[in-house]
Amino acid sequence: MPPIDPTDEHRHAPDPGVELWNESYYLDWFTEDASLGGYIRIGFYPNLNRVWYWACLVGEGRPLVTVVEHDVAMPTSDRSLEVRHDGLWADHAIETPNEHMSANLEAFGLSVDDPAEMYSPGGPRGERVPFGFELDWETDRAGYMWPPVTPRYEIPCSVHGFVQVGDERIEVDGWGQRDHSWGAARDWWENRWVWSAGRLDDGTRFHSAGRFFEDNDWGVAYRLDPDTTEFTEAVEIAHGVTEGRERLPESTTLAHNGLELTATPVAFSPVGLFHPTDGRLARFPRALTRYEDADGRSGAGWIEWNQPPE
Repeated sequence: MPPIDPTDEHRHAPDPGVELWNESYYLDWFTEDASLGGYIRIGFYPNLNRVWYWACLVGEGRPLVTVVEHDVAMPTSDRSLEVRHDGLWADHAIETPNEHMSANLEAFGLSVDDPAEMYSPGGPRGERVPFGFELDWETDRAGYMWPPVTPRYEIPCSVHGFVQVGDERIEVDGWGQRDHSWGAARDWWENRWVWSAGRLDDGTRFHSAGRFFEDNDWGVAYRLDPDTTEFTEAVEIAHGVTEGRERLPESTTLAHNGLELTATPVAFSPVGLFHPTDGRLARFPRALTRYEDADGRSGAGWIEWNQPPE
């Protein structure tokens, strides 16, 4: 694939005829032992004049701390990545295109003991807590431009900074992934997928997106071996998913590019998406996860499953 165009790090003009035209930035992070992590999603829906903003902290044995706001006003500038809402301020900056992105948050989050509460039609129950961070994503060797099925790229990163929850300050020195996509409608209530990204203990980075169809394994995947900037690519990903209560996956297998991975969730940060007209629930469980490869290597990362209404 061609290199990422540095100008594509910034926002894009929408197609005015597509209501659910979407542009999103995802930024996640995790510690090497998968005991702690978090993610951000900034979802721009200019034809709805709204931003969906999600941010969270999860960890082994910790309650989920999350911000989920679906009624944030669009930024005043079409180049801005700053969002403001009641009890929420966040800004995100492309410090050096393709190399360095930063994110800052000052908000009130919700501390939730049971992540499945996020699917409650009446809204989740929890404790309101001050929540914020200052984090930097720096590229780990190279970024990956997707094939031309959709405008999108993925960048494996190292992540540094801190997270604040109430009086607790957490120093972050770990790994992560960021991605940016635009130019298409994202229908959460019709389309399914499994996305994953992580790092194995020898430095191997990997990413996949697939399970789009019932009858074939088409998808997009890469492997980035240690000490190289060259991606190995695949267009087939074999999946196996075992679901538990509230359809929260208990394990997922992923096979591509010579990797045979088992993903075991450590902590979930789900989002419940209720259709604006008919109320159907799309479940979007996203999880900090531990990965095991069939050859004995282990690692950490994030995985998500979009689950349209059954």
